[in-house]
Amino acid sequence: MTTRGGSPTIVDVAREAGVSIKTVSRVLNHEPGVHESTRDQVLKVVEALRYRPKQSARSLAGGRSFLIGLLYYDPSALFVGSVQQGATLRCRELGYHLVVESLHNDAPDLRQQIDRMVMALRPDGMILTPPLCDNPEVLAALRESGTPCVLMSPERDIRGVPSVRMDDVHAAEEITNLLLSLGHRRIAFIKGPPDQSASAARFEGFTHALRSHDVELDPELVQPGAFTFQSGRDAAHQLLSRRQRPTAVFASNDDMALGVLAAAQRLGLSVPGELSVVGFDDSPTAALVWPPLTTVRQPVAEMARTAVEMLVFGHKADPNAPVDETELHKVLPHELVVRDSSTRAR
Repeated sequence: MTTRGGSPTIVDVAREAGVSIKTVSRVLNHEPGVHESTRDQVLKVVEALRYRPKQSARSLAGGRSFLIGLLYYDPSALFVGSVQQGATLRCRELGYHLVVESLHNDAPDLRQQIDRMVMALRPDGMILTPPLCDNPEVLAALRESGTPCVLMSPERDIRGVPSVRMDDVHAAEEITNLLLSLGHRRIAFIKGPPDQSASAARFEGFTHALRSHDVELDPELVQPGAFTFQSGRDAAHQLLSRRQRPTAVFASNDDMALGVLAAAQRLGLSVPGELSVVGFDDSPTAALVWPPLTTVRQPVAEMARTAVEMLVFGHKADPNAPVDETELHKVLPHELVVRDSSTRAR
């Protein structure tokens, strides 16, 4: 039985033979390490299905396709755009092409989608953005197919798997400290979606800064969000409609911070006169709105460029050398950008 009734694929062979795609690939490429009975079984299925591997640029270039995949599922178009821009430019400089694919993190056939994508593209590597970089189904599918990957901003580092990130906890603590230094004590916080590791990290940095200044966290000043403009505006209306309003709002990404600015304007509140607003990411719109947004500059494009380099050049010069985990997991610096949306508490 073939996929969609068309020409048989390696996925069909693997399914019929009861083995992994990687095992089929090893058999077809005459690689060692496959039990003889398994090899015979795979070859029998190949013959029965009349499967013929397609020739691709990989076989013409020493096993390389010169394709790098970028997988994303993120509600923020600004974040994805910055990742794509950084990765595309670096791929172009190195003679590679970037293939961008959107996958739903909760899709029931996610594993099969990954398998089909790998078979169709045969990429030299994949860049995974949140939350896909933390999805065990995605990681298992790429590991089984032998496709290298680099994780961008994962919830936690995985031993042996390259990653690149910034320190979200420290950055959130730093921008909260700015508000505290301006005399703010009633500081509201709008969270990101729970399936994004950055959401918890930024909230951790926020609460740590409050504790360091002996400021008690008011649970009523914490609102859920989804890293979208609408969720930021909705959360701000909840916060700013209270009898005792916050004097500052820390929205954990710029999209939500823009929603806070819109809500404040609709309620007739002056920013920063009556309310300071800060965000996170330093998206292109952060400097264009009025007042310009105080935020954290996340090196998104630089992280994407670094991820491409890790896939193309590898993480170590000598492939036989022991893995150095400190080189495998890179942390890039952030920057606090102070603009006009924040000022001293009244």
